[in-house]
Amino acid sequence: MASSSFSVFLFLLMLSSCIAFLPSPSQAYNYPPIVNGLSFSYYKSTCPQVELLVRSYLKEAFKKNIGLAAGLLRLHFHDCFVQGCDGSILLDGSAGGPSEKQAPPNLTLRQAAFNAINEIQAIVTKACGSIVSCSDIAALSARDSVSWSGGPDYLVPLGRRDGLTFATMATVLKFLPSPNSNVSFLITSLAQLNLNTTDLVTLSGGHTIGIGHCTSFDSRLFPSQDPTLNPPFAKNLYLTCPVKNTTNTTVNDIRTPNLFDNKYYVDLLNREGLFTSDQGLYGDSRTKPIVTSFAGDQALFFQNFVYSMTKMGQLSVLTGNKGQIRRNCSAINPSDNHFLATNVDADESKLF
Repeated sequence: MASSSFSVFLFLLMLSSCIAFLPSPSQAYNYPPIVNGLSFSYYKSTCPQVELLVRSYLKEAFKKNIGLAAGLLRLHFHDCFVQGCDGSILLDGSAGGPSEKQAPPNLTLRQAAFNAINEIQAIVTKACGSIVSCSDIAALSARDSVSWSGGPDYLVPLGRRDGLTFATMATVLKFLPSPNSNVSFLITSLAQLNLNTTDLVTLSGGHTIGIGHCTSFDSRLFPSQDPTLNPPFAKNLYLTCPVKNTTNTTVNDIRTPNLFDNKYYVDLLNREGLFTSDQGLYGDSRTKPIVTSFAGDQALFFQNFVYSMTKMGQLSVLTGNKGQIRRNCSAINPSDNHFLATNVDADESKLF
């Protein structure tokens, strides 16, 4: 315990010496209406240094593992799309059933991303007490993952509280579309979350960083090659995935895999989108014009990304007296553990 406290002290000491070199989020972007209970200055009096703490930790973490940025961004997406941005994706399972982490779409989420959230929370709690929610830390980490990777640096409305339940397996499968989904299905799925077609194309741009597992796209290779694949691109995919169901991975964006930019859309124009759900955006008349415009104008993509990301980051948030501030991001505070068992239908565990 003493060693841990000393480590936190050293981190805070390092932070105080580098604050001047950290970037500041831009107010120049357009933002959607902010949900009641959230605010850009929510922690101004209770934990004014929270954003600096998150930024400083991630700056050093990304130097060691740039892949963490994509992991944190994806974690925030998977949290918000299912049951809202309540930190439920961070919860471990209980006697009541498996957690969201154990649902098929979440099995490839990076453990390093979960570890980072826990470590950041420990640092923030040491500095401010149990004030900042895990769901707010996840939202800030996603923003900083984008900005440290070269993308837009934007303001994040804060004030989320952490949920008391994790979603059922059926709910996860319902709200996290498969990478094999077609555009019509994607549009319908996002409409359930009050996200429109522009939001769909914009948020898909998050695939400009990160990796894809062969099992998420090998249906485009076997038993026959998807005709929408650029042949040289397909040839390289076969080298990574020589047979179906391998555990190999490849980058989402072959041009600038670790840089948050608009090259994902350039990939689509060249028939080099990795997933069916990606490439389909260029093949559908409802989404193709948006893809084309983003491919030719990175500033336009960044503007739309900030708007759609802020919109998504406010889905079904808990504020005020709802939820709690978790003392451990992976578990409900002990006095509230009884809530977990009420949220899982026993039959749904048979999905696995």
